[in-house]
Amino acid sequence: MSESLTTAVTQVLIKGQFVVLVYFLAVNGWYLVLLVSSLLEMRRHMLLIADESRHLLLSSTLSPRISILAPAFNEEATIEVSLRALLALQYPSLEVIVINDGSKDRTVDVLKERFDLVPVKTIYQRRVETKQVRDLYRSASYPSLVVVDKENGGKADALNVGLSFAQGELVCAMDADTLIEPDGLQRMVRPFLYSTDVVATGGTIRVVNGSEVKLGRVVRTRVPTNPLAGMQVVEYLRAFLFGRLGWNRLGGNIIISGAFGLFRRESVLSAGGYLHDTVGEDMELVLRLKRLSYERDGPGTIAFVPDPVAWTEVPESMRVLGRQRDRWHRGLADCLWRHRKMLFNPRYGVTGAFVFPYYVFVELLAPVIEAAGLISLALGLAFHVVDWSFAGLFYLTAYGLGTALTAFTLILEDVSFHRYDSFRDRALLFWWAMLENLGYRQMTVYWRLRGLWKFLRGRKDWGAMERKGFQKPVGIVETN
Repeated sequence: MSESLTTAVTQVLIKGQFVVLVYFLAVNGWYLVLLVSSLLEMRRHMLLIADESRHLLLSSTLSPRISILAPAFNEEATIEVSLRALLALQYPSLEVIVINDGSKDRTVDVLKERFDLVPVKTIYQRRVETKQVRDLYRSASYPSLVVVDKENGGKADALNVGLSFAQGELVCAMDADTLIEPDGLQRMVRPFLYSTDVVATGGTIRVVNGSEVKLGRVVRTRVPTNPLAGMQVVEYLRAFLFGRLGWNRLGGNIIISGAFGLFRRESVLSAGGYLHDTVGEDMELVLRLKRLSYERDGPGTIAFVPDPVAWTEVPESMRVLGRQRDRWHRGLADCLWRHRKMLFNPRYGVTGAFVFPYYVFVELLAPVIEAAGLISLALGLAFHVVDWSFAGLFYLTAYGLGTALTAFTLILEDVSFHRYDSFRDRALLFWWAMLENLGYRQMTVYWRLRGLWKFLRGRKDWGAMERKGFQKPVGIVETN
């Protein structure tokens, strides 16, 4: 290679490494802000709930009615267990609506057999355009249970059908394989009782893999021994108790997990319901509600409830996990692109000034910067622009900061909710936290890059999701 070309490459590498270093310092500086914010918010939350009596809500005639919307597509493996858990939730005015989205397995048959469904005819107002409803059932054993059988149209379409049938002031959107804790709705409804400005609340989602489940309840919490599931436990704790809890205090939550969220029904309908042509329909709806609150000068608070309220099964194979993560990143990219006019726009307050830019430059572009940094580092070592001692020190610094952040999250969980109380579970959590940055994080970077590339190519498929079920292996469940 000529001397001039070598010099040019060297200069490019030096500038690239400088950009990566500045990015690294900026991101970790913001993480420190979120860290302090999450600590203060957790303290405020624990003081708030210390003297509350949620049992009074059970006897109150003023508690808002909640309609749970549970889309089901090939959920034969988990539908009975999760539905029985929903019907046993501790809430005074509850309606459960299961929307079968054209399942190809025995989902409807299982529901008919186990819940004494009888066909009924009714007239409903379809305020959002959806696929055709084929049949409507009510349970002879559970008066609050409604089952809608419709043509396949995707999760968003199923939720929109549920909105048309719902009678509740609030609607709870969730996945059919989510296990909500008995008092989960009492916790989730809390922000709506304290403020009229709240349009949506989201709760903490925890990993059920490895735990003992009986009759739709997690009776014994355990950290899974499967490496992929174990590292996802750590990842979920960090995402909710650090990320979303921190943004809660800063007034900037724009994500509610599709597995479990509570919304004002009228706000969702006036916003047009869920979009069909995106794989991130849950985030898109929340972001649209937030944007419309500024544009219409209406309620727009998105609250996060840190209490442990819902459990979900996570993938235990690289193939399925990779599909899930690239879909999540495609959804993120799609939502941010649709609402790009909010970026640095003073009209949208703190959301436009801080929250939206954070999700663009940290959440969306992080895998691009990390991949570029790794490639730049490798080339820098090859061209002797970076020496091995500096490279090792930089990696150890990054690894140490990431591990310290995770350790803080685990400590925060232990002193607040204390769901993992055995030495075995704590040791496993620490072990998975130590191993997370040694391969797993790099794989998530690759999966997110793949998702970003698919987004640029216009891909909107969901892929397949393999579930074992909560009590015994059942096979493969596809996600539409």
